[in-house]
Amino acid sequence: MPNPAHSPISDLATVCAAFQHTAAIDPGAVALRTPGDTMSVTWRQYADHVRAVAAGLASLGVERGDTVAIMLTNRPEFAWVDAGAMHLGAAPFSIYNTSSPDQIAYLFDNADNRVVVTEAAFLPSIVASGASLDHIVVVDAAVDGATMTLAELEAAGDPDFDFEAAWQAVEPDDILTLIYTSGTTGPPKGVQLTHANIMRTVEYASQVVTVEFGDRITSFLPAAHIADRASAQYFSATRGVQVTYVDDPRAIATALPDARPTIWFAVPRVWEKIKMGVEAKLAAEESPVKKKLAGWALGMAEKNADAQLAGRPLAGLDKVQFGLADKLVLGKVREALGMGDLKWAWSGAAAIAPETLKFFMGLGLEVCELWGMSELSGAGSINPPGKAKVGSVGPVLPGNEARIADDGELLFRGPGVMPSYRKDPEKTAEAIDEDGWLHTGDVATIDADGYITIVDRKKELIISSAGKNMSPSNIENTLKVSTPLAATITVIGDGKPFNVALVTLDPDGAAAFAEKAGVAPDPATLAKHPELVAAIQAGVDEGNAKLSRVEQVKKVEVLPEFWLPGSDVLTPTLKLRRKPINEKYADVIARLYE
Repeated sequence: MPNPAHSPISDLATVCAAFQHTAAIDPGAVALRTPGDTMSVTWRQYADHVRAVAAGLASLGVERGDTVAIMLTNRPEFAWVDAGAMHLGAAPFSIYNTSSPDQIAYLFDNADNRVVVTEAAFLPSIVASGASLDHIVVVDAAVDGATMTLAELEAAGDPDFDFEAAWQAVEPDDILTLIYTSGTTGPPKGVQLTHANIMRTVEYASQVVTVEFGDRITSFLPAAHIADRASAQYFSATRGVQVTYVDDPRAIATALPDARPTIWFAVPRVWEKIKMGVEAKLAAEESPVKKKLAGWALGMAEKNADAQLAGRPLAGLDKVQFGLADKLVLGKVREALGMGDLKWAWSGAAAIAPETLKFFMGLGLEVCELWGMSELSGAGSINPPGKAKVGSVGPVLPGNEARIADDGELLFRGPGVMPSYRKDPEKTAEAIDEDGWLHTGDVATIDADGYITIVDRKKELIISSAGKNMSPSNIENTLKVSTPLAATITVIGDGKPFNVALVTLDPDGAAAFAEKAGVAPDPATLAKHPELVAAIQAGVDEGNAKLSRVEQVKKVEVLPEFWLPGSDVLTPTLKLRRKPINEKYADVIARLYE
């Protein structure tokens, strides 16, 4: 069977051309699916849907250079709606499902779209936005307020529509998509990415990590984020990766044994939750013999990770014992997680604790931390499998450049860098200088081997009243390792004599604690529970022992609420919105400093 890896991706100028090439490799192979194969779509069917959507959108007046909005949960229809619009030379873009009517109005005004494809559940917010739209297409059953269903759109195309001419007219510099930034420091900016941006980024990333036709991945993160769009939609279109769509991100752990990914992407919080789940299950083992065996196996896993980090393989008795531990316990853990076929995985979108990476490395799972931004098409640097440096985000991708500015900011230049923010030349000029360097806003270092280490966001560094510079994310990650009950830890201390922290509880961990303690599982009750507060404090104390004295958190407040992704305090990918947090909890913070 031919493989796109054997046809250099550099020979293909657009994502449309790459899709057509990929879809012809094995038309009967499954391209898109949902857990349990409740929906299973072959490459032939996928390509047919793409052609039908393109013709249908053309019948609505969508042309090359237009935009099409998508507001959907993670489902196969997203793939062919996105690809169908793309084949017209239009720019499909996704918005977060948590968007308020005001946010929808802002985004649609910036994008100038006249068409949106959505689900009935999101229709009230779209209608309430007052956005000027010609067509609202729903993928599910017909509902009041929508103009047509997706099935009707696919049937509406002109039989004589020249699909081949449409996609072949698309140029590498045409806008492929808009990625709206999370807006942690102001209104979202529309990152405009071209076909050439994505094609070159996929080409260079594929020189670091192997991606082949038939590889398997999941789509469970928001499609509005570059991480899901690049790793699922574009790796599928350009390399033939099979995608399993999980519509509820909370169900990803139970979906993995069905999806059995060979490559995978998750944000740090997901990796942390999986680690906690493994540790909790082993801790709950009732058989003393099995519990002792599990503890011994995890000890050997740690030895294995230490050896890998030191650049030397296990030898002698340790090698034999690790092999036995892998056969008896660790291999079974990988299978239970659904990661028995995993070649490698990424962690990105935020910093991850080195201890978490080391845990998976010990289990025999290659989790490579990467760094990237929407503005540079998703990936700027990747830790190479087998050559990772834990704590770094790896070397810059081939074909790209990175350097450190005089003030410590990481600058990036390469073919994946966006041409501009939509309708915002001033912000574009601030981000990209005259020499083509993207000013990333990240403070970083680059070692002698070219490995990049991100210190923190330039605007988020804490400077204490004594003038000490600190990275809040580094402190937070250190504390979270020893505080499994915490979903988020927000460290505050800019201009202050010492650091304090606001803690929110992990809903699953809180529920388990509440059941054991015999109390209501609501966060307001638990935030005042003496045993829980003591457990949080013990975790913080343990983490503090790994920090310098000036970095240590002196006071902690457990907040009586859960924080939801896409809220005023958390982005959809679980990044802290620090300025709104400081404003919202000003009274709590002031009390901690009394």
